[in-house]
Amino acid sequence: MKRAITDAQGRLDYGPPVAVVDIGSNSVRLVVYEGMTRSPTELFNEKALCGLGREVQSTGLLAADAVEHALATLKRFRALGERMGVKKMLAIATAACRDAKNGRAFIRSAERTLRTEIDVLSGAREAELTALGVVSGVHRADGVVGDLGGGSLELVDIRGTRLRHGLTRPLGGLALADVSSKSLKKAEKFVKKTLNGLSMLKGCEDRSFYAVGGTWRSLHVMHGYAVPADEALEFARLVHRVDVDTLSNIEVVNNARRPLLPYSALVMEYILRYGKPRQVVFSALGVREGLIYSMLKRKEQQKDALIEAARNLNSLRSRSPRHGEELISWTDRFMASSGLDETPEERRLRHAACLLGDIGWRAHPDYRGEQSLNIIAHGGFSGIDHAGRAYLALAVFFRHVGLVMDDELSPRLRELVSTRMLDRARVLGAALRLAYVVSAAMPNVLTKTKLAVERHRLALHLPNSYAALAGERVLNRLRSLARLIGREPVMLMG
Repeated sequence: MKRAITDAQGRLDYGPPVAVVDIGSNSVRLVVYEGMTRSPTELFNEKALCGLGREVQSTGLLAADAVEHALATLKRFRALGERMGVKKMLAIATAACRDAKNGRAFIRSAERTLRTEIDVLSGAREAELTALGVVSGVHRADGVVGDLGGGSLELVDIRGTRLRHGLTRPLGGLALADVSSKSLKKAEKFVKKTLNGLSMLKGCEDRSFYAVGGTWRSLHVMHGYAVPADEALEFARLVHRVDVDTLSNIEVVNNARRPLLPYSALVMEYILRYGKPRQVVFSALGVREGLIYSMLKRKEQQKDALIEAARNLNSLRSRSPRHGEELISWTDRFMASSGLDETPEERRLRHAACLLGDIGWRAHPDYRGEQSLNIIAHGGFSGIDHAGRAYLALAVFFRHVGLVMDDELSPRLRELVSTRMLDRARVLGAALRLAYVVSAAMPNVLTKTKLAVERHRLALHLPNSYAALAGERVLNRLRSLARLIGREPVMLMG
């Protein structure tokens, strides 16, 4: 992988950064990405809550003070893009600008300010891009995507990479507050009337509902967080019916967004009532990421977002990125012979762990496991759920610290993984510990060796030219792995 064209060695060279300006009904946001890639990393992210859509339903117009605030924000965004070396600035606008009578006039002023063309998305196009954002960030998604903005709700059914035609309804928080004159009772009647009988929601039964949009993500929820639908329904009812300022941890929600929470809770409540999904999955990826994904070549779109993110981190932080790649095939051979069954999802997680196995090497030896665990547990990965993230973090943790007891693990991570996944994390961690002591994290060693279960023994094969690598430390780690899978260890030379 190429290094960055700047002095920053912590960046990858994908060419000049790419910016997306998203002019929504409530917020105006700038996101600058490291490059146009399958797993784009944010270099900069800023939003301003301008409230462009707060009066559109009642007056048909964008409020004058909101327009002034938005144009001032866009002027700053243009200046930021210039300082960051952005060559491609993509700009989109959604419900408020397409619905308001003065929306076109505002867009002309905004285009002069940004000095770039702004695509005013139709409701169907907005739904499509939002769904593509979820496709790009959720591995094999299956369900209905709902993007709740300030002005509208977009819904679209997805199965893997296949999308059905989307629809839009005026159910955004600002729009609901406006059309109901800030009466929750009136808003509830409007929501029930608008959502009742939608065939798309009927198709969500016993599948996933993917919640996208700033209001639904107001609480600090990581991408991929899944909640059983009945628990989400109970919480939505609570938010709808109580004073939001009395809710626990409400201080993490921006003051400007708090008044909209009851309206978004109303929409969530009736989506869950009518749709009857199995679970609600929160997605931090939406229309902006969908726009980036839509512009990638087909070959790039087909890559696994998790593996690409792990590959990037491997390139930036490992002693030898190629060694991480070699670990994949080395552990493939071991797992195929081990007698341990492995699902396709477990296999891709193992591959990601191999790529992440050495990202903590610069830390003090006593803290490499802890640092690696924290980087992975809190990293900006997509294409993975919380249980999978915990498995990755624990596997690499075990690779550094050995096979610690359960009571030494973080209880928050431990409760996320099943007993099976914890066992697999230990096995992989032990295999990685062995690999690193054999190869010293250097390439072209593992390709000449083999680890496999043969005749009920766990055999490590070292060719004659590498026989000197054998030693007590290698044998001890081979024994640890063999004990985990119930085999006798043996080292074979030649």
